[in-house]
Amino acid sequence: MLNAIKNLFGLGVKTDYAQLVKDGAVILDVRSKGEFDGGHIRGAINIPVDQLRNSLNRLKDKRKPIITCCASGMRSASAKSILLASGYAEVYNGGGWSSLQNKL
Repeated sequence: MLNAIKNLFGLGVKTDYAQLVKDGAVILDVRSKGEFDGGHIRGAINIPVDQLRNSLNRLKDKRKPIITCCASGMRSASAKSILLASGYAEVYNGGGWSSLQNKL
């Protein structure tokens, strides 16, 4: 319970996104193609969240860390849930792509 409250207020363990990327994590941008084309993190893969279930074959290694991102963090949270339910072992919600970019 205490950990859930800490995570809710951002007081839990901080994720080192830069280190995850250095170690080979995939950045998965789940915004629409148009949003992605308007700006994105270099090297990110774009699979819109509404197409994710049908495009899991693009994310072949289920053991490789994945950082999801979108515009605000809502769609990336949904994508994280989809990936975890599909057997991906290490998934992080990076939130909004522009704030994630500042953490890399």
